[in-house]
Amino acid sequence: MVVLQSFVTLALLLASGVQAAPADPCAAIGGKKWVAPSEVRACYQSFKLDNSVKNNIIDVVNRTLAFHTSTNYQIRAPAPFTVDVHVNVPQELARIKRQSYRSEYDFHVDLSRTVKRLNDGHCVWTFGCYVPFFFNYLPIPLAHLTDDRGRQGVYIAPEAFAVASAEFPDQIDVWQNALPFHLKGKLESLNGAKVLLINGLDPYASVNANTLITGSYQGYGTRQNAYAGTTFWATFAQQSLPLADSVLLTIQRKGAVIPDTIVLPYRSRLSTSAKAFTDTASWRANNCVATATTNEEDPSTRFEQAPPIPVEERVRHPINVFLDDTPLTNVDLPPTLKPALPAVKGSRSVSQFYLLDDKKTGVLALGSFSDTVYDEFLRGLLEGLLTLKSEGATQLIVDVSNNGGGYICAAHWLHRIIAGPKSTTEPQAGLDTKARAGPLAQAIVDELNKNPKLDTDLFLNYNPQNWRDASNKPFDAQTNWLRPVVESTINGVPDAFSPRLGQECQPEGFPFLAPTEALFDPTKVVIVSNGRCASSCSLFSITMSKHEGAKTVVVGGKSDIRQQYCGIVGGQSTNFKTIDTEIKTTQLKNNSLAPPDLLVAGSQGITWRLAFGLDKPEEPEEWQDHPADLNLPVTAALVNNPVAIWTEVTKRLLQ
Repeated sequence: MVVLQSFVTLALLLASGVQAAPADPCAAIGGKKWVAPSEVRACYQSFKLDNSVKNNIIDVVNRTLAFHTSTNYQIRAPAPFTVDVHVNVPQELARIKRQSYRSEYDFHVDLSRTVKRLNDGHCVWTFGCYVPFFFNYLPIPLAHLTDDRGRQGVYIAPEAFAVASAEFPDQIDVWQNALPFHLKGKLESLNGAKVLLINGLDPYASVNANTLITGSYQGYGTRQNAYAGTTFWATFAQQSLPLADSVLLTIQRKGAVIPDTIVLPYRSRLSTSAKAFTDTASWRANNCVATATTNEEDPSTRFEQAPPIPVEERVRHPINVFLDDTPLTNVDLPPTLKPALPAVKGSRSVSQFYLLDDKKTGVLALGSFSDTVYDEFLRGLLEGLLTLKSEGATQLIVDVSNNGGGYICAAHWLHRIIAGPKSTTEPQAGLDTKARAGPLAQAIVDELNKNPKLDTDLFLNYNPQNWRDASNKPFDAQTNWLRPVVESTINGVPDAFSPRLGQECQPEGFPFLAPTEALFDPTKVVIVSNGRCASSCSLFSITMSKHEGAKTVVVGGKSDIRQQYCGIVGGQSTNFKTIDTEIKTTQLKNNSLAPPDLLVAGSQGITWRLAFGLDKPEEPEEWQDHPADLNLPVTAALVNNPVAIWTEVTKRLLQ
């Protein structure tokens, strides 16, 4: 009777022309931690694109990029990155403005991927409505390994099950039950399996396809390693958008005679930074729409290298930091995969110091140049190196794998205390820079020249009192440091930059006296990374390598691809919020070139200062070559085993 009555009710509704309201697809995932990627896409794609919002976003991105130093360089980057970086962003934005999209989500994907094609981890479009929101995960991170005969291939990481069980204990059963009948409940048996096919194609086809959309680094090898590298949860096993529902793999398990073909579903997990929602209305209100704080708390800071830099430190200390929409900090590794050595005095947060068993090799594992307390971070770097030296270390490994930068002066400080006082560390331990000198930028400085009281605390980037000229002489409050403008033509497009800027770190940026002698012989220093060393990390690595003769190592990667020991140099990074604050503070918001207020919870990152090079002093370091001295193949014994890697590096380069 109940069933019959429901059919009658439906028939009456249809007969009267009244249709039942469609279900809210966002309500289906609201309040849930884990959902299917298809459910997330259904929610995302249900929201139609408002043309006024679309035009606002494009306008903000366009006008913010007027302050980006690399816009015209990136139309076609110089060698060795000519093939890797070639996007005319203004033309692409004009295309996107003309194009129709079935949803706001599809518009976001196109805009985000277009900007990512610059392969510039400073220049990234972020939209809190979609990223970081739900992440797609698989329990089988991939690693690019070399066997004992020197043959390279793609493998499921040997420790995959242990890591997945620690991070995803509430989803392991889903993946266990998704395996075919003879493997059901045996997810651990996939550890170390060689991957023969991914979705029916050679695994390197997937690796290379990913390089076209991953962005972040100019170096092709580094972008390859982002898919299957020495780091857990690379882009194969962690997607920032609900792009795939499952993966079809053909694998050769250890000890198995016949290959297995399996299908594993991706599972989407709500990000810890997402604000709770229950339906479309609350999703939009809590995560998508601009609020009173949009221009005060820039959402792009959620993508910066962890730990987050507090506002009070951010405005006092220039930063150069990579933006990553799949942050490594979203997943923790179990203790068994962390260095098994005792950390020595001076270790804190992202900077951990160890002494290897040979009692002469010190290690600084430096995960970031960011920290919550700037002074204590620099104090810890000095204390840790002094402790290693006092315990007998005469040579040093600095492991900067996945270091996306942070405080600029911290990079200068580390260079100075390692190498000691010399012409390459005092007064400039970094690189000279230049800023873009467009008409609105010049107008900002003019206003500060006329009324220095607009910024008595020297918080604004455009305040001349924050900078020094090429001779390291400070500018006074009445100097427009962007003039005389250096006119340039880059890829056939007229451009304008400031005169050369000198160092900004010594002495004010160093809160402590540096040692009067070198703590280590720089030629006995080895900088190790997986290529993912960016921003301030690049500034440190480049000056140590090119100025001081330190050796560089990239762990992993294909042997036939040139491995860059760093990438995304920049000079100083910033974002729409910071530029907007400078414009509003100098009362230039009504200027026809000023970006409007953003209508969504989003942001555009930029490189605000660009560093001059060392090999070619009049050209940006951003586009110069940084080949590693050693490309260390990753074996099953080395993968995700930092102590074993450091020991092997010592044998090869420090004996």
